[in-house]
Amino acid sequence: MKSVTFRQLRVFTEVARHLSFSRAAESLHLTPPAVTMQVKELESHVGLPLFERQGRQVQLTMGGEYFLVYAKRLMSTLKDAENVMARFKRVETGVLTIGLLSTAGYFLPSLLARFRAEHPGVDVRLDVTRDLTKLLDRLHSNEIDLAVMGRPPREYALRSEPFAGHPMVFVCPPGHPLLSVGHPPIEALVHYPLIARELGSEVRHALDNYLREHRLAPRVAMEIPSNETVKASIMAGLGIGFLSLHAVAAELRGGQLQIIEFEDTPVMRTWNLVHEASKVLSPAAEAFRYLMLEHGDALIAEQASQLLAAKPTTLPSDPTASGRV
Repeated sequence: MKSVTFRQLRVFTEVARHLSFSRAAESLHLTPPAVTMQVKELESHVGLPLFERQGRQVQLTMGGEYFLVYAKRLMSTLKDAENVMARFKRVETGVLTIGLLSTAGYFLPSLLARFRAEHPGVDVRLDVTRDLTKLLDRLHSNEIDLAVMGRPPREYALRSEPFAGHPMVFVCPPGHPLLSVGHPPIEALVHYPLIARELGSEVRHALDNYLREHRLAPRVAMEIPSNETVKASIMAGLGIGFLSLHAVAAELRGGQLQIIEFEDTPVMRTWNLVHEASKVLSPAAEAFRYLMLEHGDALIAEQASQLLAAKPTTLPSDPTASGRV
């Protein structure tokens, strides 16, 4: 396999990631025939088929699954070497890939805009997922340089640096009975259905801890793996919700949702900037890390304080309430 090229390995790992030649071609900005040719050349060097093709369905062969492990290691080592050389040259160009959980997408663009203004030579790419396990896997395989998430699991060899507070709040639609009480007792929560994020999500973990600390067991009416669907369900009057303050910013400003000021809320967690403990960061990644650690907390805290202090916009009255159509 001495003739295998890193270009072939890159194409192979992309096809393996998407399990699609056409989607890999889009990701790599190549034509599908070019991707097919690279894979065929790699298979000839390896001496084994790496993919099974049945129509449009693509699957890794057993040999392909084993080879993928080593291909990722080689690609990761090459990326580390590039980062080290870039540090010697002190170059802030190239591609910076940032992984993030979907909730972070509500505030990260404003920080990215500032970063791009200060470092126009860096091409920033975002890798967004709702699945923490996938995000950690991409960190481990060196597919992303840095990740924005809550506190990562301790069993991973990661360097985690908190950079900002992460407030989470209970919300309801305007006119909800609990809003008539300035600071309703938390025990009142058990009298209303609760719409929650799915088990395993960071928001759900924070909610379960809060309820455990207050010895409450309200009825969870719905579990939904999407912030947007949770918000839509709350606005439809299906129950009270618990979400990141960042996720409900637009709805709070527009008056479609309002915060219920229960005891010991907002529930505070932290946002963390995470990377592999053994990874050498590129100059671009170091510049982004500096921005987040130095300015992230102030920018995000300012946004949060405005949301918590703002009064909701008055919504148009319902014409059907007075019998008008």
